[in-house]
Amino acid sequence: MKHIRNFCIIAHIDHGKSTLADRLLEYTNTITKREAENQLLDNMDLEKERGITIKSHAIQMDYEREGQKYILNLIDTPGHVDFSYEVSRSIAACEGALLIVDASQGIQAQTISNLYLALEHDLEIIPILNKMDLPGAMPEEVSDQILELIGGKKEEIIPASGKTGQGVHDILDAIIDRVPAPAGNSQAPLQALIFDSVFNSYRGIMAYFKVENGVIKKGDKVKFVATGKEYIADEVGTLKLGLLPKEQINTGDVGYIVSGIKEAREVKVGDTITHSQRPCDKAIQGFEEVKPMVFAGIYPVDTDDYEELRECMDRLQLNDASLIFEPESSAALGFGFRCGFLGMLHMEIVQERLEREFDMSVITTVPNVSYKAYLNTTKEEIEVHNPSDLPEPNHLDHIEEPYIKASVITQAEYVGSVMSLCIQKRGTIVNQSYLTTDRVELEFEMPMGEIVFDFYDKLKSVSRGYASFDYYQIGYRDADLVKLDIRLNDEPVDALSSLIHRDNAYDLGKKICEKLKELLPKQQFVIKIQASIGAKIIARETISALRKDVTSKCYGGDISRKRKLLEKQKKGKKRMRQVGNVEIPQNAFMAVLKLD
Repeated sequence: MKHIRNFCIIAHIDHGKSTLADRLLEYTNTITKREAENQLLDNMDLEKERGITIKSHAIQMDYEREGQKYILNLIDTPGHVDFSYEVSRSIAACEGALLIVDASQGIQAQTISNLYLALEHDLEIIPILNKMDLPGAMPEEVSDQILELIGGKKEEIIPASGKTGQGVHDILDAIIDRVPAPAGNSQAPLQALIFDSVFNSYRGIMAYFKVENGVIKKGDKVKFVATGKEYIADEVGTLKLGLLPKEQINTGDVGYIVSGIKEAREVKVGDTITHSQRPCDKAIQGFEEVKPMVFAGIYPVDTDDYEELRECMDRLQLNDASLIFEPESSAALGFGFRCGFLGMLHMEIVQERLEREFDMSVITTVPNVSYKAYLNTTKEEIEVHNPSDLPEPNHLDHIEEPYIKASVITQAEYVGSVMSLCIQKRGTIVNQSYLTTDRVELEFEMPMGEIVFDFYDKLKSVSRGYASFDYYQIGYRDADLVKLDIRLNDEPVDALSSLIHRDNAYDLGKKICEKLKELLPKQQFVIKIQASIGAKIIARETISALRKDVTSKCYGGDISRKRKLLEKQKKGKKRMRQVGNVEIPQNAFMAVLKLD
């Protein structure tokens, strides 16, 4: 066990951790020259296209130093704030972390928040200055920032470059020298922590685990503590580039188990695996339950695909444990699911993965956060995830909305524009501190609902991409919120309704009506588009009818003949408007999200 090292790589998005992981695999001869490719561990098409890591990827490397063989288990983690749950799970399975900082950009917000996650679990931190080959690298300044953040000596910071391979051997030596070997007792009852799982259509569900105590052998009868289910370990092994079957996995090592599990509900990430005959006393304290920040409805385009969508969501949840969903129905869209996401990027990725991996075309409704509504008679508290669940105004005492504390790190020249953006989003500035002469950390308190739509994109554009953003929830506060309904021909479309601050409601209602006027196709009858708060209409647009020329067959003759035909048409159109319904295209739902 003393020759095993478990470590993960943490960094802000785009600081080069996947490239550095490629070099580590190459220098330990885990992959051959033929298998080598850029961002090797990012095996999803989406990850390669966007250049971001979405999933944590575990892989085992063998490394020999001075004749002694070592086993290094590496987990490459995502850097985006929306996937921080993946990071927290990876950290739970490690004893050390490589903290990678881009030498040309310095410390960013997500670097700090991932670092705190690692420190909470008492991980040994190895700081690395990456991208040293860039002409814009500032090793001295960035080293000072790192020392201010975590202390230690300047010699402990390793200069490296994922592109050229500089410093990779120093990193491998530092992992062996500084990261502690896993502590555990191989004689004790089996305790293994599940930190990830994947679905394989031939072999069922495979769980990835780290053995804390005891050993697990092929053919053992094992029990999953949280669900209480028992299985036979048909195959156990370690995670190389593919899966490498073994006879047993020892204490402190990381591996996978195949036991023919078919139901997604039977594997919970954070669960403990133990032996049926000789169970452990208590389960390992897994990671905290995930708290979704953004809620949206996902509906199948064709209502007959509802059951199929449920199966796809179950399988996706195996691979993405931060996705939470429950069934709901909508008058406009039929049956679907109310889903909880960690942020807007997470929501976008889930929708794309459903379309690519499972071939499901879905409609996503307007996202919103969860609110607390209090009734005026019973003072009862109701959680509102969906605007249609909001009690009627005459029963409502007050509404509270979730607030967050946001920290934005940016260059000094963009402070003004970042501040005005946050104030425009109803934020209040709490603190402003200079990390260096030209880098400022701004702390705001603002409503969660304001950052749901487009805050992140706007922040990037006002700061030319130099601002980094991280947030955590700080509780609920009173708010003057109203429910904004969108009506088509007096019928409310529940999928487009939203809870919004009273001051912004008029502006947003007008914009949505104008946008829908552009996007809805014309019908044979007039379509009224209205935005309303309760019974009060605050904005209206009208789509005129397609005109059929009924008088074309009258050549000359008396005007009364033409008038008779036009009156007949008018009656028909009136009747048509009462029975005709308006189909809303998918791009109309999406366009409401990107109104600016």
